[in-house]
Amino acid sequence: MAAVTSTPLRLLVASPARLRLGQNRTGAIRVAFCTKPAALRTAPLRAIGSAIGGSSTASFTRRSNYRRSVEAIRVPRRQLSCRAQTSGGGGKRISQNEFTEKAWQAIVNAPELAKGSQQQIVETEHLMKSMLEQPNGLARRILSKAGVEPSRLLEQTDLYIKRQPRVSGDAGAILGRNLEGVVSKAQDYKREWGDQYVSIEHLVLGMKDDVRFGQTLFRDNSVDATKLQAAIKEIRGTGKVVDQDPEGKYEALSKYARDLTQAAKDGKLDPVIGRDDEIRRAIQILSRRTKNNPVLIGEPGVGKTAVAEGLAQRIVTGDVPAALQGRLLMALDMGSLIAGAKFRGEFEDRLKAIIREVTESNGRIVLFIDEIHTVVGAGATQGAMDAGNLLKPMLGRGELRCIGATTLDEYRQYIEKDPALERRFQQVLVDQPSVSDTVSILRGLRERYELHHGVRIRDSALVEAAVLSDRYISDRFLPDKAIDLIDEAAAKLKMEITSKPLALDEIDRKVLQLEMERLSLSKAAPSDRAAKGRLTALDRDLEGLKVRQAKLNEQWETERDEMQRLQSIREEVDRVNLEIQAAERDYDLNRAAELKYGTLINLQKQLKEVEAALATQESTGKMLREEVTEADVSDIISRWTGIPVSKLMESDREKLLRLADELHRRVIGQDEAVEVVADAIQRSRAGMADPNRPIASFMFLGSTGVGKTELAKALAVAMFNSEDAMVRIDMSEYMEKHSVSRLVGAPPGYVGFEEGGQLTEAVRRKPYCVILFDEVEKAHPDVFNVLLQILDDGRVTDSQGRIVGFKNAVLIMTSNLGSGSMLESMGATDRSEIEASRDRVMAAVRAQFRPEFINRIDEFLFFDPLSLDQIKKVVALQVDRVAKRLKDKKMTLQMHESAMEYIAARGFDPVYGARPVKRAVQRELETPLAKALLRGQFVEEDTIVVEAVGGADATALSLHRPGEAPAENVVSATLAYGGSGTVDGGRTPLAP
Repeated sequence: MAAVTSTPLRLLVASPARLRLGQNRTGAIRVAFCTKPAALRTAPLRAIGSAIGGSSTASFTRRSNYRRSVEAIRVPRRQLSCRAQTSGGGGKRISQNEFTEKAWQAIVNAPELAKGSQQQIVETEHLMKSMLEQPNGLARRILSKAGVEPSRLLEQTDLYIKRQPRVSGDAGAILGRNLEGVVSKAQDYKREWGDQYVSIEHLVLGMKDDVRFGQTLFRDNSVDATKLQAAIKEIRGTGKVVDQDPEGKYEALSKYARDLTQAAKDGKLDPVIGRDDEIRRAIQILSRRTKNNPVLIGEPGVGKTAVAEGLAQRIVTGDVPAALQGRLLMALDMGSLIAGAKFRGEFEDRLKAIIREVTESNGRIVLFIDEIHTVVGAGATQGAMDAGNLLKPMLGRGELRCIGATTLDEYRQYIEKDPALERRFQQVLVDQPSVSDTVSILRGLRERYELHHGVRIRDSALVEAAVLSDRYISDRFLPDKAIDLIDEAAAKLKMEITSKPLALDEIDRKVLQLEMERLSLSKAAPSDRAAKGRLTALDRDLEGLKVRQAKLNEQWETERDEMQRLQSIREEVDRVNLEIQAAERDYDLNRAAELKYGTLINLQKQLKEVEAALATQESTGKMLREEVTEADVSDIISRWTGIPVSKLMESDREKLLRLADELHRRVIGQDEAVEVVADAIQRSRAGMADPNRPIASFMFLGSTGVGKTELAKALAVAMFNSEDAMVRIDMSEYMEKHSVSRLVGAPPGYVGFEEGGQLTEAVRRKPYCVILFDEVEKAHPDVFNVLLQILDDGRVTDSQGRIVGFKNAVLIMTSNLGSGSMLESMGATDRSEIEASRDRVMAAVRAQFRPEFINRIDEFLFFDPLSLDQIKKVVALQVDRVAKRLKDKKMTLQMHESAMEYIAARGFDPVYGARPVKRAVQRELETPLAKALLRGQFVEEDTIVVEAVGGADATALSLHRPGEAPAENVVSATLAYGGSGTVDGGRTPLAP
């Protein structure tokens, strides 16, 4: 009998089963599962040997005579271990707790890989493959740093595994002695390096000493111990393996930060223009001995992140002091740093790993934290520290150089509340650039956007984007809003280029329509001569259209291919320029000269040829347009804001010139007011109005019912085709002093603070609008203090601190002040008498409002009381509206002049204006019509004649059909209407 040598080994039981031990001829210990299904279903997780302090032995003889002693013990999975020894004693226990999670996972997967390859012996090649197949695994990173491609090693490992003998059936897995040796060697490296756990790097070093497979593999790929150890030290630094997840903390910066200097070398950063002062100030602060941490503060969109990118570009080009030469600028991503940190302390471990990498670099790495206010409170749980407190000690001592960026509001809200953190940073204010500076920035970025979208951008479009965005977009900041304008305008043109042109699309649709008609006619009977004639005409039309279609298709494809060729040449020029910059940085002057004076010149020559060919096509009439113009920019800003800033089309010009006529149709008898309002709108749309004030501000003065509110509604319809586009503020709701907050929003701490104000929110959403302040004299005097800045500067600050622009709004206020004086002068023809009454009205206005408020209003418009003739016109309008509402009943109305005069007489009251007319129409016309319809007196297609009965002193209206005698007993009826609503004094219907 030959006893088995005492062998320490680690066994994984993947499925609950009873195990049996045996010995093969080579002396290796064999592990096999019981094959009985019942055992597999019911047996608990078991291990052989002593798992929790118990003892168990297994001794073996040769095949002829052996005895076996086995004890199965139920243990938790993490404590699963085994010991095999000879009867003579000894043995060594290996626990999962000695390995890191990734290392244990690699060992666990090795038997599965062997089983998948139909191999009985689990050896070092299976462990190597298991480590290489870990996603983003440490073994792959180590070997990459050592100068070998991991995928190549994986291919060689697979080939080696395929050459090993295979077995059939389920004979169990045998753990090879070489694998045991690698694990034992890894434990030796763990102790040598002072680590607490066996990690992946220890297994890789142990694999290097494997005589079976590892030595040959590494030697064939020129990987020696020195390279491996250097790669491991570069990855893990000076840290120790003190927990079971160290691999997640290696190279933390590469996982949670972006190398801006590398991005600058690769040409992935946009050029930074006009921020030299801010970059120089940041460099100056970074050069300090302590507290060398600048924080960039400015409004969103002014270019704070661009300052950091500009610094990265200067570091790459060497345009920085010696203290920053060769430094790396890493942009930390706080989101990815926090994401996935499920357990307490995990976030702190990640952040400490980053801090350790930065401090161990001895100032070589500079951190950039965008939105740095997020570090305050980031990752903090109950009893834990947040990121800000973890950073404070290193920031104060100068061990960690950090650039932060945040907005003014967030800096005040988060950073200033922590004075200990604030004092470790030095502020660098980044102001909004001027319009001229923005144009310079856009010119610097133009080439990047042209290359991305494959279009050309006119310089005039850049200027237009800067000017219009500054004027019309008040809630965002330059240069961000101007850049977005150019970007979207270029994207819109690119979409048009890649889509089928409108002319070709229309022909395609026409051809499809004619072909469908031809198919239908081809099924007609042979005797149908009309169908045959139409079929012949269709064939002729189709032939002509298809020739035209083929020609346009060919032209479109040619132009599209030329543009694609132009785009590819531009991309190649950009790539060559990057290669030239890289060669010059590396002082490879031969390569730089070859590219600059050879390849680049040839590409530029090709570029000019293609551009010339496109220019020739343009002169002969192109289908596709490849240049972004100022009209494209104007169109985009109109879509954003609803403000019509684009050039006036012919239809718009005609509409504006007819604006006064359109208003006159709805507003009767107020010619002077209508003309003044129309003139103001025409000045604005022609670009002659003051751009820093509202389009116009009016106060309409007059008695009730003379058309003040109606003119505001008519203006909204004329400008926006809907009365809903008018923002109406009923000033009778603002009679209390505290109601001022309803206009601009409640102050902080009050209910409704987050909701904003009724006026400011409406104008923020739709800046191009008509604002009606109805019955303005009824509001509390403090309300007018809010209006002062709106009337003068066209802007107001709401309760949230946002500036709301009113520069594209028409402000209309109505008032009944002094209406008695207006009534006294009713019917006066003497101009002096009219002027005297208006002076009395203005005296009442001055008594009600303060001088600073009156002085800011553009025009005071006086609405005269309505005469009886004007009331008749109002009656016609009211009857017109009634008829339009009943159009779906398919009935026609004939209004006699007597009926019109009857309603006008019943509705005329100089004191109350036109409002009694509406009540008279409702009482004398609508109600009788409704009753007649309910009785069935009139049906569809009937014509209803309305006339007064009773002679000169008419006492009622009669409703009857044409040809019938007027009835003395008047009943109601309803009309349907079909048209213009003109009344010609006789029996002509209002609608033909």
